Amino acid sequence: MKGLTFVAITLSSGVIAGIILSFLNLGILEPYIDRAIGLEITKQVSSGKIVNMSEMIDYRYWQKGGAFAGGAIYGAGLASLFGVVFVFARNKLPGKNNKRKALFLAAVMWFVLYFMIALKYPANPPAVGDPETIYYRQVLYVGYIMISGFAALGLAVSWNRIPINSKKIVIPLIYAAIMVTAYLVMPPNPDKIEISMDLIQTFRIFSAITIGIFWTILGIVFGSLWDKFLSKEQTIESKLY
Repeated sequence: MKGLTFVAITLSSGVIAGIILSFLNLGILEPYIDRAIGLEITKQVSSGKIVNMSEMIDYRYWQKGGAFAGGAIYGAGLASLFGVVFVFARNKLPGKNNKRKALFLAAVMWFVLYFMIALKYPANPPAVGDPETIYYRQVLYVGYIMISGFAALGLAVSWNRIPINSKKIVIPLIYAAIMVTAYLVMPPNPDKIEISMDLIQTFRIFSAITIGIFWTILGIVFGSLWDKFLSKEQTIESKLY
């Protein structure tokens, strides 16, 4: 497949999936974020802190207004990673066509880059947590993603080099051992949750669902476009030669 075609497929599928994710977040997650922010503001006011409501309203308006641009950028970024992995792994992925291969890879990446991370550092609404620890929490989150991602990538690359017959059992067990070790070694989230756990748990469940939908759409669109453009290129080449 030509380079420009690959880039177009990758970015298009990522932008489409990212914009749909933004719609889902605005419709499903934003009400829970608003409730969490309201509870946090109430807590701050009751403790005697001064809250600039005008600034908060402006910030939330800007945040919601930029959701689609942010979703498109987020989708394009993850799709770029997805596309590169797909190119190198396509011939080894299970599935009769590229759509099924892309869906399988999307499921794996959702599991490795989101689900495993959520077990250690589950998603919280933006208002939850001490602002002074935000960079520390980001380092922990990104670090855990890197451990999970590089562990999965390393084992995938080593698949054909491991001289054992039961690789389908042993390699997942190795990955599980790495992640269990990381889970025990990495420090916990430094912030205590002081608002309703029912609200937090519901937010986490819907976050997992919306991110799962994002990866599903990315896999379907990417695989469909790949099959479509690959077929066109093969048809053109057959006419030329």
